[in-house]
Amino acid sequence: MNQSSPEPISAAASPQSLPPVRAMPASMQTSAPPGANRPIVVYAVGTFQRWMGRLGWVGFLGCLLIILVQWASLAQYFDTTGGIYESFHSGSTASAEKVAIIDISGVIVDGDGFVKRQIERIEADEAVRAIVLRVNSPGGTVTGSDYIHHYLTKLREKKPQIPLVVSMGSLAASGGYYVAMAVGHQEKVIFAEPTCTTGSIGVIIPHYDVSKLMERFDVRDDSISSHPRKQMLSMTRPLSNEERQLVQSYVDESYERFLEIVRGGRKAFAENPEALKTLATGEIFSAVQAKKHGLVDEIGFLDDAIERVCEMANLDAKQVRVVRFRRPEPLLAIPGLAQAPESRSELAALLELSTPRAYYLATSLPTLITSRRAD
Repeated sequence: MNQSSPEPISAAASPQSLPPVRAMPASMQTSAPPGANRPIVVYAVGTFQRWMGRLGWVGFLGCLLIILVQWASLAQYFDTTGGIYESFHSGSTASAEKVAIIDISGVIVDGDGFVKRQIERIEADEAVRAIVLRVNSPGGTVTGSDYIHHYLTKLREKKPQIPLVVSMGSLAASGGYYVAMAVGHQEKVIFAEPTCTTGSIGVIIPHYDVSKLMERFDVRDDSISSHPRKQMLSMTRPLSNEERQLVQSYVDESYERFLEIVRGGRKAFAENPEALKTLATGEIFSAVQAKKHGLVDEIGFLDDAIERVCEMANLDAKQVRVVRFRRPEPLLAIPGLAQAPESRSELAALLELSTPRAYYLATSLPTLITSRRAD
């Protein structure tokens, strides 16, 4: 059967003039890809639509940023670590068992800060097998020093199986020595570096009398107080004999507390309190002198203290992971932003130290200290 070829269709022909279309047999039909016969429509996007699209993306990114900030705030609210982070110090990086170093450096002000966060971090970490207390501090306030000693003692009571050894750096005097007494009655647990200065067992309430200087420049203190004793530690007036006796009784009470803490940390002084009173005059001692008098056990460095605590915990110092903790650091190292919080911290410490109060501090000029706070 001959099949004629289809006639060409004129583009100007109307639909009514087109010849009828005959159905193609099923055997000759071929499947075309989807959309092959669909018209392609191109939409022209105007400037307004483009800007609206961009604003939509900006809004989406802004909402995402808000969600991230809210999430970070929520995480910070429930964070009990204060933002401190753990870092490797020495030993084996592959070991799951840890020796944790607690750092106490600088002036102790309130005790409820960086040191406490370290203690809480160790208390919650089941991998910690031993602790080294690294002290490099001239001391600080009576309350702050006692606060840290309290938390260290509490940690030892909660985890009596974890040994504690003290490593004294260049300075561990007064309140710095006070917190070291948390080791209790153990043998060979206080190490002092060869150049360490320690001791200074005593209490001081600084008072400066500038009343004569004020008279010279015709300056008068016209403060109004509820009682004359409210001003008894003011720099603008001398202490009367009665006021001096009141302050002395307060100092004596804090001093007795210091002696009690030392007796709790040094077995030899618990057995011979008079020997302690002979040393507890506020005098400072070198490492050699301190060992001779029984204030420390050994002269050695931080590594020696780590080896000793590993020995007490039946650990290999080379096979255990020794860690320490760091303070939180700013994300952006912009000098103005990075240094501002630290400056405020030092200013706060100066204001705290200039307040009339009792100190376990190895200096008679606490208002001039600008060291970084330990807590």
